[in-house]
Amino acid sequence: MQKIQCEILGLSTSPATGGAYAILLKEVNGVRRLPIIIGAFEAQAIALEIEGIKPPRPLTHDLLKQLVDNLGATVLEIIVDELRENTFYAKIILDVSGLTNEIDARPSDAIALAVRADAPIFVSDQVMDTASFVPSDENETEQSSSPFINSEEQKPTTKEAQLAALQDKLREALEREEYERAAKLRDDIKRITSNN
Repeated sequence: MQKIQCEILGLSTSPATGGAYAILLKEVNGVRRLPIIIGAFEAQAIALEIEGIKPPRPLTHDLLKQLVDNLGATVLEIIVDELRENTFYAKIILDVSGLTNEIDARPSDAIALAVRADAPIFVSDQVMDTASFVPSDENETEQSSSPFINSEEQKPTTKEAQLAALQDKLREALEREEYERAAKLRDDIKRITSNN
């Protein structure tokens, strides 16, 4: 599996998303962005660590980092390695006594641990190809290489094509911080996928 190193570009929210947050990852050696919807608790845990704010008592992710350290393990990296039915999946890669172990995790938890462990964040190339977007100010230079930019507006015919078109519109709405539109698009995606 090919993987692409990413960094956290930012966190955002809107009342229209029902309390959900989006974390925006950016590839280190490129322009693509990957938005991942996460919960409020995980967003807070990530934001506190990025801002260097230490709560008076350890949060769950702080506790997890302490457990990893006390057991003599090291967080080598985390990787967002899969996207199934509009849900992202991740793995935490640990070194335990010279042996590499993979632990399944939600991307939000894996990222919250990665920022505490100063571990690199990776995204599989397949996930980036499927779910990333190029910001509009980068469109002119990247237009020929981006699978999400289509100069011809065509009506999708198959259910898969409709779903892909809605996902593209969702990414665009998140990029432009149009959260009400993003919530409606998310509901449309859920409606199509639940009719399978």
